[in-house]
Amino acid sequence: MLSNEEIRTLLNDLESDRVERTISTTNTDKFGQAICAFANDLPNNRKPGYLFLGVSDDGTIHPIDVTDELLKNVAAIRTDGNIQPQPSMVVEKISFPEGDIVAVEVQPHVFPPVRYKGRVWVRVGPRKGIASEADERVLMEKRNSNVLTFDATPYFNATLDELDLNLFRYQYLPKTMPEEELINDKRDIKYQLSSLGFYDTRFDCPTNAGVLLFAKNLRRLFPGAYVQYVRYKGKSRAGEILMEHEFKENLCVSLQELDTFIKTTIINRRPIPVSALREESVIDYPYWATRELLMNAICHRDYSSNGPIQFYQYDDRIEILNHGGLYGRVTVENFPNVNDYRNLVIAEAMKVLGFVNRQSRGVIRVKDDLERNENGEPQYNFSYGTAVLVIEHKSAIPDRLIASAIEQGLIESESDIKTDIDYSKTDIKTDIEPSKTDIRRFPTLLVKNVYDLIRLNPKIKYSEMEDNLGVTERTIARAIDTLKELGYLPKDHSKIKGVWQLIQ
Repeated sequence: MLSNEEIRTLLNDLESDRVERTISTTNTDKFGQAICAFANDLPNNRKPGYLFLGVSDDGTIHPIDVTDELLKNVAAIRTDGNIQPQPSMVVEKISFPEGDIVAVEVQPHVFPPVRYKGRVWVRVGPRKGIASEADERVLMEKRNSNVLTFDATPYFNATLDELDLNLFRYQYLPKTMPEEELINDKRDIKYQLSSLGFYDTRFDCPTNAGVLLFAKNLRRLFPGAYVQYVRYKGKSRAGEILMEHEFKENLCVSLQELDTFIKTTIINRRPIPVSALREESVIDYPYWATRELLMNAICHRDYSSNGPIQFYQYDDRIEILNHGGLYGRVTVENFPNVNDYRNLVIAEAMKVLGFVNRQSRGVIRVKDDLERNENGEPQYNFSYGTAVLVIEHKSAIPDRLIASAIEQGLIESESDIKTDIDYSKTDIKTDIEPSKTDIRRFPTLLVKNVYDLIRLNPKIKYSEMEDNLGVTERTIARAIDTLKELGYLPKDHSKIKGVWQLIQ
């Protein structure tokens, strides 16, 4: 609170838009309107406003009896529910030679517009009044500029109907709380979403994070929010395109698709003979490190950009270009020892889903994994300013072992090495169609997840499903039996010539 001398100066400034004077001690509507106007800070003073009780319009002090009851009543205006969102304010008794007055100091609100009984009040000079449509637009822009992260802001043009609520209810929400708490959670779906940062109840619309994670048609709402994968033949973009795909579903679906895709296509696990009696299994790119680099791009990208994440693979390397440069406290000099989050809500959601750990050690572990697999250190290019490029080089192990096998006469050429990757296909079928994977068509989420994995990769092995879902082979086998009973797999054979045969 100001000193008496500073308060005296404000009392005498009759043109100030930071001062409201009244001799009343009971007109709570007037008090509430004044507090609301100061909290909105339409002139953008970025300084507190003051309501003085016991002072006339000309600045003359008219002493009042300042009781504890009066101070409590004025302070209660903040929490009585009429002012939303609640302002930050201090109520004090101030003593002058002429007598006592009450001073209410109100801080500008970080998230205007503030409403009193549903109306937005503002001050322009010494005048107080109801905000015009233009005033409210200015306040809304102030609010958006003050929100800490882009993903936490409301998406005003989206509605609840545009979110896949089954995806939220049955796949995401169970990962956020124990089962017994989930059973007892009877809140409306809007408040469940809001408690996790996916819905703004004040404006009755999803947040950007809610749209990005659960939208039924993400590309319509965020045209650039997808991952573009291209496999080029050779070492530049001038080469023939061997394979391409867009991971364009909402993040809750795309993250699972990408995880499976990296396991089944990118790492390229294959056996190479090292002697007449022994083979060694090798990979081009370590699964965890590659996934971490891609998940970092998804987590930290600038979703206001219309450009996709570029996930490009060449004969000798992978390049991931992420829109959105270094953010917050992170600089070229302190990377990767310092971390910051452009998208706090998305980062937390990805942690809940198990795709990031938020322990600021992912980049360091990536370096260790790549070095162990002889990929060399990842290369980071921050020179783009508004984008970050990371390059992951292909492991040197496969080429070395293949050369040795050819020299020993164990194989004639690299084409003798078996691989499940078919580059004759120009597209990768990894889309999960919501109409065919509705949780209501499956008795448990596990059975649905096994079904989705088979749809994503008909050649998937039991061991890969175990790793992906974190369950035992016996549990996977029970889910397979359930899919047979439901008619999704033939009852006599689940896998024919190494390929799962889904019926529907």
